[in-house]
Amino acid sequence: MQIVTTVAALREVIRQWRQTGHSVGFVPTMGNLHAGHIKLVSTAKKQADKVVVSIFVNPTQFGPNEDFASYPRTEQQDQEKLIASGADLLFLPAVTEMYPQAAQTGISVGSLSGLHCGANRPGHFDGVALVVCKLLNMVQPDLLLLGEKDFQQLTLIRQMVADLNIPVAVQGVTTVREDDGLAMSSRNGYLSVEQRQQAPKLYQALCKARDDILAGHDDYRAVAAQQCQNLQQAGFTVDYFSVCRSADLRPASASDANLLILAAAKLGTTRLIDNLYFSKTNN
Repeated sequence: MQIVTTVAALREVIRQWRQTGHSVGFVPTMGNLHAGHIKLVSTAKKQADKVVVSIFVNPTQFGPNEDFASYPRTEQQDQEKLIASGADLLFLPAVTEMYPQAAQTGISVGSLSGLHCGANRPGHFDGVALVVCKLLNMVQPDLLLLGEKDFQQLTLIRQMVADLNIPVAVQGVTTVREDDGLAMSSRNGYLSVEQRQQAPKLYQALCKARDDILAGHDDYRAVAAQQCQNLQQAGFTVDYFSVCRSADLRPASASDANLLILAAAKLGTTRLIDNLYFSKTNN
């Protein structure tokens, strides 16, 4: 696996690949890699000749009271995992390489940026959109792979790519879970032993809400409110628990067939997100 730290070096490697007709898959990450990230790499390897992975903890998507400084950075272990997974190129830029000067151009994906996580983290998705757009311009891949655990992010990036006519196919990859159902996340490492035992209840709440809806409960606000109450009793501080249309993440009605339940909640200071997609037409 090659490792480059500058945009110029990245583009030179990709230029050489293109000259020999190789297709390129791209997996952007913030490091502290786990099995979910490796699944993105393995999926990319099946569909592209060469796979680029970036590791960059992006400061523009962290709020002033969030965990940018303490976000886990495990570069050596990450490199070992990427070598084992068969990644071809690691792009490992410094902040000064990604943002050599204060950006004068911003990207905001309309109302999507203010929903759900965006309502509780103002500016977060503008930072995500900016850095992903920059990375896509740097790598110019054929295929971009993103995890479905961050479903709002995936939806937002798909919208940005469509709106800006960026020539890349965006593919979501299903969430990888621990044996007890907890969605794998770099932030799971912040959990205490006791909190780690409680954490799977977030996914359990999503499953219970889905089962209630499939059983005929069509008052989605009541379904969500019941699970919020259950999570609060289990020690969570709930940011949101929403039953949405999967297409646009807007509140769902009983006539909608393809649904997504989105949730975010804190255990102590650790913020967990998860979601569950399902279709009423298949049941």
